[in-house]
This record gives sequence, C-alpha cells and structure tokens, in this order.
Amino acid sequence: MMFGGDHDQLMSDINVTPFVDVMLVLLIIFMVTAPMMIQGVNIALPEASSEPLHAENEQLLVSIDKNNKIFINDYGVTIDFLKEKLEKILSGREDRQVYLRADKDIAYGVVVHIMSELKSAGVEKLGIVTEPIELDEDADKRS
Repeated sequence: MMFGGDHDQLMSDINVTPFVDVMLVLLIIFMVTAPMMIQGVNIALPEASSEPLHAENEQLLVSIDKNNKIFINDYGVTIDFLKEKLEKILSGREDRQVYLRADKDIAYGVVVHIMSELKSAGVEKLGIVTEPIELDEDADKRS
C-alpha cells in the first residue's frame, strides 16, 4: 500500500504569490505618483460670498490667467480658436454648461469678450467661479 502517492509527477498548480507581490508593489507606486501628475492653471480668483456648487460629473472649465492666456480645462487655446474648439467639444455633450474662471487682475473687457465668445459657441449656461471671502476672525471678536 502506498500512502504518499507517486512523487515523480509534476505539480500543475500555479503559484500566484509572486504575481500578487508584483501587483501590490505596482499599486503602491501608482498611489504615490498619481497626486504628482495633477496639473493646473494658477489663477487668483476674485472673492465673493456664495455657496459651493455640487457637480455630479466633470464640468467644462474655461480659465483666463493673469497673462490673458486662455485654457479649456488645462489645455491652452488662443482667442481666435476658442469658439471653434468649444463648438467641437459641445457638439458631443448633452449639457451645454461651462464654468468661467478669470484672474482677478484681468480687465473687465477681456472677460466680457470671452463670455461673448462662449455664448456664440453655443454655451447655454455660463457659471462664474469665485473664491469664498475669508472673514477676519479678529474683526469678529472686536465687534
């Protein structure tokens, strides 16, 4: 009687431990490097007292920095091609809503010109992005 079985056969099971180790290392690498990949446009927004808007999905954002450079989300575009690019982007979207961020040092005329370009591109709803007003706590204590 043989209790141990035949020891000359090959083991056909796959050892998944090395695969799991590699996947965990890759997961940690991506978790550490993902926040470093986020880029944006640096804009000093004007302050206003308003409530934050809650959006379910990613919104289309047009930004103007202090050097009058225009960005659609994070991609630079010139004023000459702004209407054309927005028309192409909005043609594939169900909602025709755009948020406008402009640096507080930008001339009012530039912002109005961009707003007219947005409207002529077919934007139905235009939101203006601002920073909340920070209240001076010392002034509140003195009152």
